[in-house]
Amino acid sequence: MAQQEPVDEGARVDDAPGDDGTREIAGDIAYLRTLIANVVFVGRPGAGDRGWVLVDAGVFGTRRLIEAAAAARFGPGARPAAIVLTHGHFDHVGVLEDLAEAWDAPVYAHADEIPYLDGRAAYPPGDPTVGGGLMAALSPLYPTKPVDVSARLRTLPADGGVPPLPGWRWIHTPGHSAGHVSLWREGDRALIAGDAVVTTAAESAYATAVQAPELHGPPRYYTVDWDAARASVQALAHLAPDLAITGHGRAMQGPEMRAALDALARDFDAVARPARGRYRDHPARAEDGSAYRAP
Repeated sequence: MAQQEPVDEGARVDDAPGDDGTREIAGDIAYLRTLIANVVFVGRPGAGDRGWVLVDAGVFGTRRLIEAAAAARFGPGARPAAIVLTHGHFDHVGVLEDLAEAWDAPVYAHADEIPYLDGRAAYPPGDPTVGGGLMAALSPLYPTKPVDVSARLRTLPADGGVPPLPGWRWIHTPGHSAGHVSLWREGDRALIAGDAVVTTAAESAYATAVQAPELHGPPRYYTVDWDAARASVQALAHLAPDLAITGHGRAMQGPEMRAALDALARDFDAVARPARGRYRDHPARAEDGSAYRAP
């Protein structure tokens, strides 16, 4: 199977981390790496209480890290207007319950992702047979049980708007999960892609640690519908983003990044779809209920 070529260094964003650990990539966008996954802060520095939004909620044990970064960026005690989720896998909701309660913040997600966020359904198990490295080999051990933030949970509106983020819209990008979404701002062509695409080989522990800039399809060991994943990548390529922040890896920008995204969309089955795997030819989908398991 062909491998995705590394993206030219010119596509890497100049995003050295600040004292608080965040990497600012636009005046109102910064991201923070929480061990293996990123969270994104949307809002201008000093925005204060309810003047910003958190996208995704990190991995287990990173609550203090996220809270400290938020306080440093937006002001002591500053709470978000909302937490918006690209999806609910364990590395994106690790401290969601704690943060939502501490901040008394509403949580927004796609309708197809809600069962994983209100305690009703667990994700399909990880698939180590896709290969690619230690992260994939360990995937059967990753948590699949749902969190429960039902008291604060809100469904993203059908019109594509993101209520706490004027100027942004959500795009349904399923495949990695049934209700996965990406966030898009037309004004500056900024894309928060979640795990619809990533910029490191998520299956490899080495690549996850080093994070050399490469554009890849969604993490193979947790992707449950490869036809939908291909369509999602094609939809994102059609947007022609200028800046992309993904759930794993460094932010990327510019024509080199767009060319790599176009190539990924064009050659998806050759460079992203695994040669084998539990879900390769037998997807788990929301439509027939196969994406949802008893918790």
